[in-house]
Amino acid sequence: MSKQENGHHPKEGFIITGDALDQAPGGFTRRDMMRTLLAGSLMTVGGTGLLTASGSVMAQTGKRGGKMRIATQTSSTADTLDPAKTAHSTDYTRVHMFYNGLTKLDGKLAPQMVLAEEMLTTDAITWTVKLRKGVVFHDGKPFTPADVVYSIMRHKDPATASKAKTLADQIESVKETGPNEVTVTLAAPNADLPVIVGTFHFHIVKAGTSDFSTGIGTGPYKLKEFTPGIRSVVVRNENYWKPGKPYLDEIEFAGIGDENARVNALLSGGLDLVANLNPRSIERVKGSAGFAVLETPSGAYTDLILRKDVGPGSNPDFVLAMKYLMDREVMRKNIARGHAVLGNDQPIDPTNPFYLAGLPQRQMDLDKAKYHLQKSGVSGKIPLVCSAAAMYSVDIATVLQQTAQRVGLDLELKRMPPEGYWSNQWLSNPVGFGNVNPRPSADVLLTQFFQSQAAWNESRFKSEKFDQLLTAARAEIDAGKRKQMYGDMQTIIHEEAGIGIPMFLALLDGYSSKVKGLSPIPLGGMMGYSFAEHVWLES
Repeated sequence: MSKQENGHHPKEGFIITGDALDQAPGGFTRRDMMRTLLAGSLMTVGGTGLLTASGSVMAQTGKRGGKMRIATQTSSTADTLDPAKTAHSTDYTRVHMFYNGLTKLDGKLAPQMVLAEEMLTTDAITWTVKLRKGVVFHDGKPFTPADVVYSIMRHKDPATASKAKTLADQIESVKETGPNEVTVTLAAPNADLPVIVGTFHFHIVKAGTSDFSTGIGTGPYKLKEFTPGIRSVVVRNENYWKPGKPYLDEIEFAGIGDENARVNALLSGGLDLVANLNPRSIERVKGSAGFAVLETPSGAYTDLILRKDVGPGSNPDFVLAMKYLMDREVMRKNIARGHAVLGNDQPIDPTNPFYLAGLPQRQMDLDKAKYHLQKSGVSGKIPLVCSAAAMYSVDIATVLQQTAQRVGLDLELKRMPPEGYWSNQWLSNPVGFGNVNPRPSADVLLTQFFQSQAAWNESRFKSEKFDQLLTAARAEIDAGKRKQMYGDMQTIIHEEAGIGIPMFLALLDGYSSKVKGLSPIPLGGMMGYSFAEHVWLES
C-alpha cells in the first residue's frame, strides 16, 4: 500500500523495476523505461491518498484509538522478531509492525519509497540510495546509513542464518557514501533491487543488533509482549515518523492453527481479523451480520514436495506418476470452491507477466500414472505428510490418496499438527507439502525456491542450466528475451523438479465490519502482512 502523509518528504520517488516495466503506461516498452532509469530519472507519486490494488487513488481518513485482536494460521516456539529469520506469515505480519524497509510494495507489487527517498542507477549494478532524514528507532537512536549497511550485509553472513541469503548473495557490498546515503554494488546487473529490498527479510534494524528480543525498529508499533508460539502484544509508536500513523493503540495477535477455532472466535467477537479462511467458511462469515471477507488474488500455492535426494522422489518416474495423479480441476472446484486458478507444476502464476501460457497443461492421466509407477518399481506404503499449516494440504492429500488407490499406490496420510510444522516437518519429509506465499517478482520466487543452492529448495532440484538462465534473466533488459528465459525456466521446473502445484490460491481473510482501511496487496493476506499500519476501528 502506498500512502503519502501530510508533512512527509514532499516527493516520494520510486523506480518501476523488473516485471512492472513491462506494464509501463503511455506505450513505454521495458527498454524505454530502462533508458529512463539509466538516465537517472525517477517517476514520482504525489498528492495525498491511498493507492489500491486497482491502482486508483482515494482519500481515506482513519480514526485514532482502540485495540485490535487478530489471529494468523500458524505459530511456533521458533517464532522470531529477527526479520532475517522470518519463515511464515505470522512472522511476516509481526515484523511489519516493528520495522520499515528501504522500500515497500504496493497493490501492483511495484516498489514505493519508505526509508529510502531515491534509488538511482546508471547500469543496474551500482545503486545510490538516498535515505530519509528525521527517522528514529523506538529507543530514540537516529536512523543512519550504518543501519542500512549492517541490515543488508548481515544476510550474507552464514552465521546469521538468513532466509534471504540467496537473494543477498547478489549484493557485493553496501557502503556509506554520504551523511544520508549508501551505495549498493551488485555482483551482476539486477533491475529488481528496489523490489528485493521491499520484502520483509530486508527490513532495517539498528547497526550491531544481535539480540532481537525487544524488536527495536523504526516501525509503527513497539513491543509490549512476545511469547513465541503463543501471542504478541504491540502498542503504538508515538514517535512514528509518519504523521498520524498508526491509528490503533494496541494490537494483540496469536497463531491459531485450527481454522474452525479462528472463525468461531471471529464470529463470537473474540477476534477482529483472522487470516487464511477455508473457502467452506466464506458463506458462513459473509452471512453473519457485521462480518466480511477480504479476497486477495495471488500467486500463493500449496505444493506436493517429492524430495529428489531421498526416498521415492529420487526416482523420476515416481515423481511423474504423482504429478499425473493430480485431479487439479476437482481440487480447484471442491477444495478451493473456485477461489483458485489451475496450476501446472511450475510456480509462476497467470497474473505474472512472465507466465508461460503456452506450456501444455498436465492433466490427470491414470494410465500414464500407472505406467510410470510400475516403471519406478516403488511399492508398499508411502507416507504422505500433511498439515492444516499448509493451506488445503490435508484435502489435497485426501484426494491424492483416493486417486492413487485406482493405480495400486498406497499413500499413507500422516497429518501433523500445525504448531511447529514449518520448523519441524517442512523440508524434512521425503513426501509432503509446502505452502509458498506470494513473492514480489519471478526472480525472487525462483531464486528462493528453485536455485540449486537455495535453503528453501523444497525438492532439492538441481539444474545448472536453470541457474544460468536465472542469473542471465536478471540483467536482460529486452522484454521479449527476458520472457523467453523465464518461460524456459518454467518448462525446466515443470519437467524436472519434484514439485506438484495443482492450483494458485486466492488469499481469504475474515474480518469484523468495524475494521476499516483493508485492501488487497498480492504479496500476501492481510494487505501483504502490512495491515497494522493502515487499519482503524469504527465503533
